[in-house]
Amino acid sequence: MKLSKDYPLLNDIDLPADVRKLDKSLLKALSKELREYLTHTVSLSGGHFAAGLGTVELTVALHYIFNTPEDQLVWDVGHQAYPHKILTGRKEKMPTIRTKDGICAFPNRAESEYDAFGVGHSSTSISAALGMAIAARVNGEKKHMVAIIGDGSITGGMAYEAMNHAGAIDANLLVILNDNDMSISPPVGAMNNYFTRVISSKFYSSVREESKKVLSKMPSVWDLARKTEEHLKGMIVPGTLFEELGFNYIGPIDGHDVDMLVDTLSNIKNISGPVFLHVVTRKGKGYPPAEKDPLAYHGVPAFDPSKDSLPKSAPSPHPTYTQVFGCWLCDMAEKDRKLLGITPAMREGSGLVEFSERFPDRYFDVAIAEQHAVTLAAGQACQGGKPVVAIYSTFLQRAYDQLIHDVAIQNLDVLFALDRAGLVGPDGPTHAGSFDHSYLRCIPNMLVMSPADENECRQMLTTGYHYKGPASVRYPRGKGPGSLVSTDLTELEIGKAEIRHQGGRIAILAWGSMVTPAVEAGKQLGATVINMRFVKPIDETMILEMAKSHDVLITVEENVISGGAGSAVNIFLQAQQILMPVLNLGLPDVFIEQGSREELLAGCGLDTQGMIRSIEKFAA
Repeated sequence: MKLSKDYPLLNDIDLPADVRKLDKSLLKALSKELREYLTHTVSLSGGHFAAGLGTVELTVALHYIFNTPEDQLVWDVGHQAYPHKILTGRKEKMPTIRTKDGICAFPNRAESEYDAFGVGHSSTSISAALGMAIAARVNGEKKHMVAIIGDGSITGGMAYEAMNHAGAIDANLLVILNDNDMSISPPVGAMNNYFTRVISSKFYSSVREESKKVLSKMPSVWDLARKTEEHLKGMIVPGTLFEELGFNYIGPIDGHDVDMLVDTLSNIKNISGPVFLHVVTRKGKGYPPAEKDPLAYHGVPAFDPSKDSLPKSAPSPHPTYTQVFGCWLCDMAEKDRKLLGITPAMREGSGLVEFSERFPDRYFDVAIAEQHAVTLAAGQACQGGKPVVAIYSTFLQRAYDQLIHDVAIQNLDVLFALDRAGLVGPDGPTHAGSFDHSYLRCIPNMLVMSPADENECRQMLTTGYHYKGPASVRYPRGKGPGSLVSTDLTELEIGKAEIRHQGGRIAILAWGSMVTPAVEAGKQLGATVINMRFVKPIDETMILEMAKSHDVLITVEENVISGGAGSAVNIFLQAQQILMPVLNLGLPDVFIEQGSREELLAGCGLDTQGMIRSIEKFAA
């Protein structure tokens, strides 16, 4: 399919093999077209934008030098991989990205053989590429494994665990740091590029390896030579840390100089052992508004690229759950100086901007380090602090051992504010918070709450904050039903549910985001509807009352059915030897792909009409 006359080179690129057919002199022009096409398609569909603008030349150079898909590229997180998708057979499908039945927001092995590893959470690329390199060596295959990791992702401890292992086993692995914000980066210019050419050249590599063989037989001389090399390289490049981990450090180089990238990658392609290439890029490169404000253009809605700003949504009288949390955090911090706010690099997404500005001494952004965030909170609680960990439901999964071992076993006062619980929509299964009812309910000492509306969210945050022990409040992405939010800091009675609609034969027990559609279904069905509020402790008195006065019980939650809140009802009824029809509604036992949140909930039967169909069929 031809794109348009505006893309004469990109028109003829269906797969990376077509890139490799081009003369090197055309790669700069191809990069220009690729950046323009990326801007055009994302403006139509929305999606991750600024990161991809920064990796255009790097993507072109990688596919030009390496024989993909036999050689494997592993993109960390995937925000930076849109140019890769365009060059690997998906350019015509780019307007469908992040939509139902469209292409995924992140690399996905089921979508393309060029997506070597499925990603969504950060700091995994080096471990995955190292595993691939080991397997290829065992199988006698000569393949190149390349991990491309951003400066944010490399703050995750998992990246260093992988590099430490790679250096110890002298694996054939290339790690590319896409650095667009790190303070260690010196200015990139002719001198740095000169040193990089020298360090990556075959002559330097051969001299280095031969010298190692000779001097290693004379330990004292070899130790002096090694220290001298490290000292000299440390004067011109910030690579000492990576050298100590066993990598041959190269860079930093200009990540927007495609000729330099091609030359460097060509030089280091066949260097044996682990190699670390430091590439400096600019997030949002080539699109002035994104260069000026890369944070705002990280993820964008559809927009007009001819304008200098993103479209502004109409003001809403109702805040999002994230905004409710942000306001509550500031209000509680005013009341209690012991409150400490923690986020793993999600200040904006989790609603901590105002808190960070008003209470900077009590705000802690630990970077992409969820495990550290949870144990940091545990340490603060040990000394009488009152930490609040603002984290997405899907990202708390990364710190599950710390949650159990460091917080729950010690019964420490840590409040977890779990944003993006349930289905998140366009970002797909890697970002969906589908499991927290299940993985939190089974932990002793935990208080687990799920608000039905915005005001109840604020009340639950207050309840969890004053609870003696670990507590969690999980709330969905975006807005709720639009309840009026009080400015009070009132608590709820722990473990107490409420009746939202009185009916007859059927009782619907609903949690969180499912309460509003359940009430609508209950009105049409003539059913009683209970806002259960608490996943743990569950309101056993209410369950007994409903079981005695109704013929059928329905549980509904925006969590996987397996191990969820409905399972707690089943277990309690069984323990009470109560035999009655119970239908558990929730997310099915599959990973839900991307689409709008409304589309996905309807597809799972968790909208009002879906509930009515399921209940009528079950209770007929």
